[in-house]
Amino acid sequence: MSEVDLDEEKKLQIIKELMAKFNEYQKTIAFMTADAPIEILCLPAPIEKILLSNGLLRVYDLFDCDFAKIKGFGVSRIRDLTARLDQFFSML
Repeated sequence: MSEVDLDEEKKLQIIKELMAKFNEYQKTIAFMTADAPIEILCLPAPIEKILLSNGLLRVYDLFDCDFAKIKGFGVSRIRDLTARLDQFFSML
């Protein structure tokens, strides 16, 4: 191998290591943001009140929640909530 090939090989290795660290960082940030209180979603007061009264205090509490089973949630409130969640996660 020539010296140029070795330099390129080293550069590729550094890039691979940086990409692995960046992927780990992205996962960490995603977990940290999911631990945010639901108030960060800037939901309308009635939706926020319903969520809080059902013990859904953090963003990650909403992940496995069946919104159709929550009393007081209709189609429009579920649509508003999911739109805010989509907006929140698109900013990550």
